[in-house]
Amino acid sequence: MDNRTSIEQYLILFAPWVLASLLKDNAVLSYFIAWAGSFFIFYLTLTGKIKALPEDRNIAGQLMRPIFLVQFIFAGYMCCTTLFYFFDVLGYVDFRKMDGFYFADPEKLRLTAQCQRYYCLAHASFVTGILVFMRYPVVQKYSYNPAALTRLIFAIALITLSLSYLLLYIGGLSQFSHQLNTLSFIAGTLALAFAVPQRKTWSIIACLVIYGFNFYQALISGFKEPIILSILILGIFLYPAYKKTVATTFIPLLFMLFILLPTYNRVFRQHAWSDNVSADEASQLALESALNEEEVDTDNWSFFAYRLSEIDMFTKYVQSTPTHVNYYGFELVKQSLSSIIPRIFWPSKPITEQIVMERVYNAGVASRRSNVSAKPAFVVDAYLSAGTAGIFICLFIYGAVCQLIATKAEELFGGYVLGTALVFTGLFQVFWRGQSFEFLFNTVCWSYVTMYIIFWILRFTQILKPQ
Repeated sequence: MDNRTSIEQYLILFAPWVLASLLKDNAVLSYFIAWAGSFFIFYLTLTGKIKALPEDRNIAGQLMRPIFLVQFIFAGYMCCTTLFYFFDVLGYVDFRKMDGFYFADPEKLRLTAQCQRYYCLAHASFVTGILVFMRYPVVQKYSYNPAALTRLIFAIALITLSLSYLLLYIGGLSQFSHQLNTLSFIAGTLALAFAVPQRKTWSIIACLVIYGFNFYQALISGFKEPIILSILILGIFLYPAYKKTVATTFIPLLFMLFILLPTYNRVFRQHAWSDNVSADEASQLALESALNEEEVDTDNWSFFAYRLSEIDMFTKYVQSTPTHVNYYGFELVKQSLSSIIPRIFWPSKPITEQIVMERVYNAGVASRRSNVSAKPAFVVDAYLSAGTAGIFICLFIYGAVCQLIATKAEELFGGYVLGTALVFTGLFQVFWRGQSFEFLFNTVCWSYVTMYIIFWILRFTQILKPQ
């Protein structure tokens, strides 16, 4: 693979942001250039126009690498889901103009276009960070027995699931419980994807039990993302062996989930969170409502416009900073570094959620009297730190760190399957959504530690052997 890429080629990724900025006086045109610019970036990067894609595996066999899955989820969610909100600002509902005499608020329109330009810049910076450090094939220092791979992944799923529940009861170590629970889900899904083509009945049944358990946990979580990701990841793992089946089954299924989940989540939360109904019963009631055509929310537009993307909150931050609230500079980074210290070593450690919410209150995004959690996304914290320069620098580092960790995982765990598909995907899903600085720093740091602990265990048990 040719790793030589000129600076001029990377600069092409920033062309949509530059053009949208030059036309900022026309908010509508500027927004659409920035929004379409992300699709332009997807095209350039996923076709290898800027830098050649890894050639050690075919495309279907490397979809979990950062340039594919992380970019698709992180940048796709951040940049592409804002279209509904923008049309809502213009006075549209379900893409139909509701009032011919409606005039969009010019300030709200300007802020929306400005935030979309920031998203476009963030996308370009993030993917540049990935591409600069994307060097394949990775020199693998260790190897494993391929014949025992399915059994190994299944064993990892069982062990990590058990440990995740055990750590829940040990004070100060609950964050490791979440990491291992996520790793167990990925391991169980990957084991199922391997077992199906092998047509080993008992292996398939055992893997289905674990997958079914994790999917049920997603259903009673009260959140949409775990449910969607459960289906998406299984489809990606099965895709190399069943391309046509996955394309014709999982894509419609994901589309259906986007239609039904707003109703399911609304009903589930109403019963489980407000009416004190058990999670099992609330889930059953929610499922019945979602499958009942008469009860499905007809006003899904509000969900797509205001909850699918986070641009509405972003506009409020941009409106307040730096006009009313100064840029934070390195303050958020310092807070994030202190958040890494485990509570078991610092019992009086400030609650991270409360620290993060301070900037939410300062920006006027939420009232101190309200009982909501409106934590800023990573790109928002980058903006709050240093404006446009903060977005460029922080998102470049974000992409670089993401790629470097994925490369290290393949180096330690004998290649793509254990390294990227299992360990990186299982421990570093935080890169998919881009949480606020404090939560991101903490999760990445301790996930990295967990990765090395798993590596040392596999080395000690001679599962991983030096090349």
